[in-house]
Amino acid sequence: MRKFLRLVYYWLPPVIWMSIIFYLSSRLHAQVTGKFLFDFLIFKSLHMIEYAILYFLLLRAFYSISKSYLTINHKFLYPLLISILYAASDEIHQTFVPTREGKIRDVFIDTAGIIMMYIYIKHNISAVKKFLN
Repeated sequence: MRKFLRLVYYWLPPVIWMSIIFYLSSRLHAQVTGKFLFDFLIFKSLHMIEYAILYFLLLRAFYSISKSYLTINHKFLYPLLISILYAASDEIHQTFVPTREGKIRDVFIDTAGIIMMYIYIKHNISAVKKFLN
């Protein structure tokens, strides 16, 4: 039972976050200001933030695995790859949503958010460790 609770504690947050991203991607295209440039900057900034959070939650989940075959480098790399693949799948999903369009550009924008979080954590690992456990 304890193993199950540990699994839920670490793995449920990224699954919920991925579900939220999927839900938001399923909604019709929205505007905030009505001006293309401002809307573009606002929504792309939100993309970067949501995928940075996804990377952190996946890192936290992988960091909880204590298996010896999973090195610290794997614990940083696997969440990175999963986050990028999820960003790509999200863009594919958006091609099926009316008023939305999937663009490779958005995958790169999402990846920028993921990489920024990766770099931040790598440079501040001692401060971030308390959030990983």
